[in-house]
Amino acid sequence: MILDSNSKRPVIEYPTKWDYKVIGEDIDKLLKAIEETVTGLEYEITPSNISKGGKYFSLNLTVVVLSEVMRNRVFRDLDDHPNVKIVI
Repeated sequence: MILDSNSKRPVIEYPTKWDYKVIGEDIDKLLKAIEETVTGLEYEITPSNISKGGKYFSLNLTVVVLSEVMRNRVFRDLDDHPNVKIVI
């Protein structure tokens, strides 16, 4: 990632690996939601955290994205999935 001297927005060179944190209540449904969303893409899922009360689970998702459009689409599709509570 390179900062563009003419703006505050970073210049991202594609393809690149992009990280998302995906949070939900059911770990199996969360995994299924991720797999449905990134089918056909190169990705890796690693465990992250469990909330103090054990109600929420978070996973780290790294996806190789080819463009800003693809990066935003993955975020939007995860965010819209009924089994995903939050995407960061």
